[in-house]
Amino acid sequence: MVTKRSSVDPIVAPSSPNVGVRAAEKRGYAVSMDQHDRPGPRASGNGPTEPGPGGLAVAERGRWERWRLRVSATLDLIRANPTGRIALKIFISIAGALVVTLGIALIPLPGPGWLLVIAGLGIWAVEYHWARRLLGFTRRHVHNWTQWVKVQSLAVRVVLGSVGLVFVAAVLWLSLKYSLGIDLVARIMHYLATH
Repeated sequence: MVTKRSSVDPIVAPSSPNVGVRAAEKRGYAVSMDQHDRPGPRASGNGPTEPGPGGLAVAERGRWERWRLRVSATLDLIRANPTGRIALKIFISIAGALVVTLGIALIPLPGPGWLLVIAGLGIWAVEYHWARRLLGFTRRHVHNWTQWVKVQSLAVRVVLGSVGLVFVAAVLWLSLKYSLGIDLVARIMHYLATH
C-alpha cells in the first residue's frame, strides 16, 4: 500500500545525524555549530541577560520569537488543509469584526475604543493583506506622532494634553447627552446656582 506524504512532513533519512538540527534551522531557530552534539538544553552560564537595544532582555526576545514562530507554524498547518483554511478565514473574520465593532462602539466613550479597533485590525491582519497594510500605516503614523511629541517643549506637550482632555470631555458630554439624555453641563450649572 502506498501512502501519500504531505508537503508539511518531508521524508528525512533516519540515518542522518543532524536531522534535528536541520529541522530546527528550517523552522527558524538559531543553532550554533558548537552545540550540535550536546544533548539537553543549552545554558550559557554567563549570569543574567542584559537588555538589548529594544529594551527587552535577550531571553525575553527569544521567548517572544519562539512564541511567534510557534503560532506561525500552527497557522501554516491549519492553512495546509482546505477545510482548515476556510474555517480559519471565517474565525478570523468574525473575531476581527466583533473586536472592531466593539471598539467603534466605545470610541465616543472614555475607554479603549481606538485600541480595540487597532487590535481588531491586528486580528484581521492574520488573514487579510489590506488589514496588514492598514495596520502598518497606523503604526507608522502613531510612531511618528509619538516621536514628534517627544521632541517638543514642555509647553507644547501641556497644550497638546489639554486639547486632548478637552476633546475627551466634549465627547463624554455629547455621548451622555444624546445617548442617555443626561446633560452634565445643565446639571452642574443648576447645582452651582442652587448651592
